[in-house]
Amino acid sequence: MKQHPYAAIAPRLPDGDRLDPRELVQSGGRPVELEIGPGRGGFIFERLGVDPAICIVGLEIRLKWASIVDQRLHERGLAGRARVFAEDARPAIARFPDACLDTVFVHFPDPWWKKRHKKRLVMGATVLEQLCRTVRPGGQVFLQTDVLERAEGFESLFAEHPEFSPLGSEARVAENPFSARSPREHRAIADGLPIFRLHYRRR
Repeated sequence: MKQHPYAAIAPRLPDGDRLDPRELVQSGGRPVELEIGPGRGGFIFERLGVDPAICIVGLEIRLKWASIVDQRLHERGLAGRARVFAEDARPAIARFPDACLDTVFVHFPDPWWKKRHKKRLVMGATVLEQLCRTVRPGGQVFLQTDVLERAEGFESLFAEHPEFSPLGSEARVAENPFSARSPREHRAIADGLPIFRLHYRRR
């Protein structure tokens, strides 16, 4: 079988049963955020630019984009604050210690529509159970999608977990409060598409 062209150079997480994301970057006590599926990394670079007080770890299943974005972080001198690893978020987060994450971002995830593809969905009950454990009390989860069905599914999922509550009076918010946008969010705004944003806080 032909090897993936990025297989040999894609950045991988260290081995071991437990892995602290705060040790993957030079956090020095700074908050560590997690982006699930950063793709081409646009949100990470914007987020680092607007808030020098945070660090970010990205988990991107596509070898090509994990490799390219992580290399760009190194080239721009940002690898001490942010890394992107070619990993499936589901088993990766299960290795994280309790209360190690400040904020988790999920931007426009899961383009899987058929029932037989349901097992591929990243943002499901398994990951949310791990976020209940790994997001610190008072920490946040911010999700965005341009698909109403996805937003309603996320709302139902979070409603089953009392560890999280809407940040405000309700989970849906009109604007992105983090002063950084993913490439898909930029495109959706330019195309005039509706964006459904959900903002939760860990109790």
